[in-house]
Amino acid sequence: MKNKKKFIILTIILILFTFTSKVSAEPLEIKIPGLGFDIGEDGNPKEVVSSLKLLILFTFLALAPSFIILMTSFTRIIVVLSLLRNAVGTQQTPPNQILIALALFMTLFVMSPVYGEVIDDAINPYLEGTISQDKAIEVGSEPIKEFMLKQTREKDLALFINMSKSDLPKERLDTPFRVLVPAFVISELKTAFQIGFLLFIPFIVIDLIVASILMSMGMFMLPPVMISLPFKLLLFVMVDGWFLVIKSLIESFY
Repeated sequence: MKNKKKFIILTIILILFTFTSKVSAEPLEIKIPGLGFDIGEDGNPKEVVSSLKLLILFTFLALAPSFIILMTSFTRIIVVLSLLRNAVGTQQTPPNQILIALALFMTLFVMSPVYGEVIDDAINPYLEGTISQDKAIEVGSEPIKEFMLKQTREKDLALFINMSKSDLPKERLDTPFRVLVPAFVISELKTAFQIGFLLFIPFIVIDLIVASILMSMGMFMLPPVMISLPFKLLLFVMVDGWFLVIKSLIESFY
């Protein structure tokens, strides 16, 4: 009986060994698709031009977020909202996602008249074939330049014109974007910090009052920020702070 059991166990081991050896001898092949990018000669120039236009389009889409940030009202709005959150002292409330989303929708609201002119005067005529591509770019850039020049200080614009060592443009709309964009950004940053300074004043007054009261009562170990935060929130809610801030931001562009 014992010999029979040993024979059965030995037979099972031999079968398992044979199966595993076959599996290891014939490994499973997994075919991985190959990817390639070839650049060769093309006898049709039109196809080359179309490929280059497609490449330029993809490049523009990759840089679109930078254009939205630097050539629109987004910079001023997001900086003011961030300074407001710091002034109230709520740290991460509202969260960054909400502030960025609110700034984007406010940017669309402020820039909608400008983009409406671009669509009516440049994009639609170009799609209809009434004007050329160069003319569409020239006409479409005028409303954007007009908006940026309206918000840019002459001092900042003169700084980059002098540093670029280029001649003064004969007309305002002849200002190139390489000069106008950085001048517009630093002007927006200054305006945003000016608005942020005014927002800090009432909250700093509340902090000073609370700190002086706690010191006079001898409560040196109690953080003044913990006591002043509810009062700052109460003040902000009572005066309808979000309405006033958003209204002031939008009106600052007109």
